[in-house]
Amino acid sequence: MASAREMRMRIRSVKNISQVTRALEAVSASKVRKAVAAVRATRPYATKAWQVLMHVSGQPGRANLHPLLASRPEVRSVLAVVVSGDRGLAGAYNTNVIRFTAQTFDRSPVPVKFVAVGRKGRDLLLRRRKQVIADFSNLPAAPSFADVSPIGRLVVDDFLKGEADEVWLVYTDFINMVKQEAVVKKLLPLEVGEGTGRVETYQHQRLTAAYIYEPAETEILDEIIPRFTALQVYQAILESQASEHAARMVAMRNATDNAIELVDHLQLVYNKARQQSITNDLLDIAGGAEALNRAMAER
Repeated sequence: MASAREMRMRIRSVKNISQVTRALEAVSASKVRKAVAAVRATRPYATKAWQVLMHVSGQPGRANLHPLLASRPEVRSVLAVVVSGDRGLAGAYNTNVIRFTAQTFDRSPVPVKFVAVGRKGRDLLLRRRKQVIADFSNLPAAPSFADVSPIGRLVVDDFLKGEADEVWLVYTDFINMVKQEAVVKKLLPLEVGEGTGRVETYQHQRLTAAYIYEPAETEILDEIIPRFTALQVYQAILESQASEHAARMVAMRNATDNAIELVDHLQLVYNKARQQSITNDLLDIAGGAEALNRAMAER
C-alpha cells in the first residue's frame, strides 16, 4: 500500500485535473451555444438557395445546364472531404469520423483522395496511409463563409478538371447535446433528388413558386451552383464544430465526475493508510512499553 504522503500527492493531483476538466466543460458549453446559433443562422439562406437550385436544375436537360449537374458515365476517381477537429479531449469524436470514413471508402473499387479539414483528421488519415491532397487546419473558432470558400473552390476545380468524378462530404451531424452522428453526403455532381443535410425539408417537394431569372438560367447557375457547393461545406463545418464542442463538453463532464469519484476512493484509501500508520505507531509504543516493563521487572 502506498504511503500517506504519496496518497496526499495523488489526491492533490486528481483534484487539479478535475479543476481543469471543469473549466474545459464550461468553455465548451459556451462555445457549443455559439456554434448551434451559427448553424441555425445559416439554415434560412441554405434553404432558399436550395429552393432556387431545385427550380432551375429541375428543368428539362439539367445535365446540359451546368457541368456540375452532369453525372460522369464512368467513375474513375473519388474525392472525399473529411471534416474533423483540430484538438483532442473530445471523447471519440475525431476517431468516429475517421472510422466511419474508413468503413465508407476502404472498399471503394476506384482510388479515393482525401481533403482533410481539421488537424486530428489529417493525422489519423495519414496514419492509415491515405492519400491526403489538401489540408485545411486551424480554422477560426467562428469561421466565416470566406474562410471556408477555398475548400469549395478546390473541390469544384478538381471536379471540372476531371481529377475527381465524384466528390463526397463526410462530417458529424449535430442532433442534440448528447447525440452526434457521422454522415456522408454526395457533394458533386449535385443531385436534386437527394437530401442535403439540414435543408432536406424541401427535397421531395415540387415548388409551385414562379421565378423570373435575370439575365438567364445558365448564368445564374454559373454563380449559384459553385456557391451552393461551398455553402454545403460551410454548413457541414458548422455542424461538425457544434458536434465537437458538445462531445468535448460531455467528455469533460464525465472526466470531472470520474475525478470526483477517484478522489473519494483515494481519500478512503488514504484514511485507511493513515489509520494503519497510527495503529502501527500505537503497537510500537505498546510493544516498547511492555518491553520496558519486562526489563524493569527482571531487575
